[in-house]
Amino acid sequence: MNSKTHISKILRILKRLFPEPKCVLHYKKPFELLVAVILSAQCTDKKVNGVTKKLFKKYMTLNDYVSAKPNEFEKYIYSTGFYKAKAKNILAAARSIKKNFGGKIPRTMGEMVTIPGVGRKTANVVLGELYGTAEGISVDTHVIRHSRLLGLTKHKDAVKIERDLMKVIPKKDWVRFSHLLILYGREYCTARCKHKNCPLAPFHANM
Repeated sequence: MNSKTHISKILRILKRLFPEPKCVLHYKKPFELLVAVILSAQCTDKKVNGVTKKLFKKYMTLNDYVSAKPNEFEKYIYSTGFYKAKAKNILAAARSIKKNFGGKIPRTMGEMVTIPGVGRKTANVVLGELYGTAEGISVDTHVIRHSRLLGLTKHKDAVKIERDLMKVIPKKDWVRFSHLLILYGREYCTARCKHKNCPLAPFHANM
C-alpha cells in the first residue's frame, strides 16, 4: 500500500483540496505561536484562539511572560484545560528563551526540546511554521487517525508514527503534511465519519 504512487496520489488530492494549508492557530509574534501550541494540547484550536485573543493583549512581550505571576496567568488560560501545567511550562519557556537563546525562538530541534513544555510535536509545529524547517512531522490526533486509516502506519504511538511517516512522505512535504491532514480531518473526515463522501476513501487501508 505504501508505494510511492500510493503516497503521491494521496498528497495530490490533499494539495488540491487545500492549496495553501496554514497553521490554524492565531499569532503575530514567534513566542505567541509557541504559547498557542502549548495551549492546544488536549484542547481545540478554536478554544485556544479565543483564549489567546485576550491573553496576547495582556502579555505583549517576552518580558511580560518572564515577569508574569502564575496565579494571574492561570486565570487567562483556565478554559484550555490542564491550566496549571500549561502556565508553568509557558512561563518557564519564556525564562529559558530569554536566558539561553537571547529572547529568540531557536532554529533547531535539539535546542527546541530543551525548552520546558516543548516536545517533538510542538517543536515540529513551531520550526515548520516560523522557519520552514523540516526536522520531523508533527503528529496530533488528526494525523494519528488518518495515517492509520490510510495505511501509512500501524502504530498508535506518536513517536513511532512520526518515524513511519518520515520514511514515506517526501521531506519537502513534511511541514505541510500535518496541516493537510488536520484540515482534511476537520472539513471532510471527522472522527465519526462514515466515509461515504471522503475524497480519500479509496485509499483507506481497511476498505
